Amino acid sequence: MITPSSFPCSHTSFIVGNRATIPVVGTSFSTILGPFRLNNVLVAPSILKNLLSVRQFTTDNSVSIEFDPAGLSVKDLHTGTTLRRCDSIGPLYTLQLPSSSSNSCALVATPSPIDWHHLLGHPGKDALQQLVQSSSIITNKTSDVSLCHACQLGRHVRLPFTSSTSRASKPFDLIHCDLWTSPVSSVSSFKYYLAILNDCM
Repeated sequence: MITPSSFPCSHTSFIVGNRATIPVVGTSFSTILGPFRLNNVLVAPSILKNLLSVRQFTTDNSVSIEFDPAGLSVKDLHTGTTLRRCDSIGPLYTLQLPSSSSNSCALVATPSPIDWHHLLGHPGKDALQQLVQSSSIITNKTSDVSLCHACQLGRHVRLPFTSSTSRASKPFDLIHCDLWTSPVSSVSSFKYYLAILNDCM
């Protein structure tokens, strides 16, 4: 299951083998089969099978894929070590979940807790647990959101400034500035915010 994010998408649709046009509702990212990551995933709810771009997968994870009549092997690009073996039956090569699950398809991806944490606007751990318990979201529960860098920056505290009764007599004689760096770029791709307050009342 892949859930669309608010990221802008340059694709509105794509064409499959029978020349049918499949609409795209958004983009997302996720993990698959443990350590592998999927970036720029096109979310198309009406598609019957999840399809994987081999080129994008090998680029994102620095791996190679070796196909044979019985299935495929995912290998480390530098050492040649086999990281995952998937046997396939039928006309398609499929990536399969571990043996504890019976689901298989051409692409299997479930967002991790940290992915949901980012997609839903950095809610707390308790809020995420409530969503999981109510089956509002599905997660593989392989990561913890307690070390979110953005949340750590947002929750920093400092001692208050001492009170002062002095005021500047002319505009712009004294100004107070605060520069803030956002861990997430704005819709215009900006990351820095400058707040300026004139001391003259």
